[in-house]
Amino acid sequence: MPFILEQSPTEIYASAGGLAVVGPIINRYSGLKKRLKAVPLRHGIAHIDLVRTYLGLLCQGKNDFEAVEGARNDVFFKQALGIARVPSSARLRQRFDEQAEELIRAADDCLVPLLSNLKAPITALPSGHVALHADVFCLDNSKTRKAGVSHTYHGYDGYAPIGAYLGEEGWCVGLELRPGSQHSQKDFGFFLDRVLPRAKALAGGRRLLVTLDGAHDAEANREQFDHEGVDYLIKWNPRGKDPEGWRARAEHEGRFVSERADKRVAIFDEIVTWTFDGHTHQARRVVRLIERSADRQGQPLLLPDLELEGWWTNLDMDAFNPLALIALYQRRGTSEQYHSEFKTDLDLERLPSGKFDTNALVLALAALAYNILRYIGQDTLIGPDAPIRKAVHRRRIRTVLQEMIYKAARLVRHGRQYVLRFGRGDPGYPAFARCYHELVTQ
Repeated sequence: MPFILEQSPTEIYASAGGLAVVGPIINRYSGLKKRLKAVPLRHGIAHIDLVRTYLGLLCQGKNDFEAVEGARNDVFFKQALGIARVPSSARLRQRFDEQAEELIRAADDCLVPLLSNLKAPITALPSGHVALHADVFCLDNSKTRKAGVSHTYHGYDGYAPIGAYLGEEGWCVGLELRPGSQHSQKDFGFFLDRVLPRAKALAGGRRLLVTLDGAHDAEANREQFDHEGVDYLIKWNPRGKDPEGWRARAEHEGRFVSERADKRVAIFDEIVTWTFDGHTHQARRVVRLIERSADRQGQPLLLPDLELEGWWTNLDMDAFNPLALIALYQRRGTSEQYHSEFKTDLDLERLPSGKFDTNALVLALAALAYNILRYIGQDTLIGPDAPIRKAVHRRRIRTVLQEMIYKAARLVRHGRQYVLRFGRGDPGYPAFARCYHELVTQ
């Protein structure tokens, strides 16, 4: 039987009922309203309403300015986020263009207060360290003429932003837009100057472990970490080192261990001394050389294949043997998922503006939206009242959007109050209701 379709002339329905939880987080825990008062208001709608509006869009996985037109007459959208006036798409874009720099600083300054006020759980590594991952990733904006778009190391035109993530949950403590052609190491020290104090403040006295890939193998980084008093684990970049020389050394020192008939492994664990900026420094370097005499299909090779890789660290030799260090570094691979969540789950692969500063503001606000959604996921989709799913320690942003944000609800005006009514068969309602009441009553 076909459905009969009707549109109610009076009743109001919400397709993203989860924004009811997003609103209290923005207004009660982020510190945005107080921080934005310091930004000069030249005309029109208050800064906080602009930011609330755009964060509401980002928390639905929307980043284009035109998406706001669908929310301008949405009573629930305004009520859930506490918005007095919803701007038009043209006004939102214009204000972001005009005051991008001031708004970027305001959004960036609220990353730590948001997580601190929410008492966001920050899980340490088995070693007791709190992991801080920092890395560059690429956004494909090819076939556009946006400012800053240039050839990236992935082979397409786009941007190369850098992000920093704290703890096993992957809280974002820094996200900075960069031109696509900018090398990962360029201005990396200034990025560390911002994110290290934030990470220390949130780690609660626990020691940080900064993990970086080979693009950040630089003496300046190791010196900065020693100066800041944090532990580090950085992928060693061989930079043209001859694997044959390391193979000869391994043979001479008897370091090769046969793991199977066609594979031998040699591990070196040594202290290296270097001079930087007139001062002498030391660091531990672990190097692993893998020799394979057959390919993946078992076909014997005419000449052995040599794979050379290594890691810099200041972790103690007695407490962390080479295999433990390698295992610690391999955990860094999870941070690639965080990049993916920005690019796909929040739909930020292609940024909405032609102006570099405006796109930088979009990413600064996206970092806040990412942390908001991450908190909702950790609070509602992990515990015993969560909808039944496979047990994990972290949910993807896409899962949070599907399970908690895109909740159908009916908005009812009753006794001078708004009532948000969810369906009887909603399995996520108990966790959602608990999270909401905790947020509005604390």
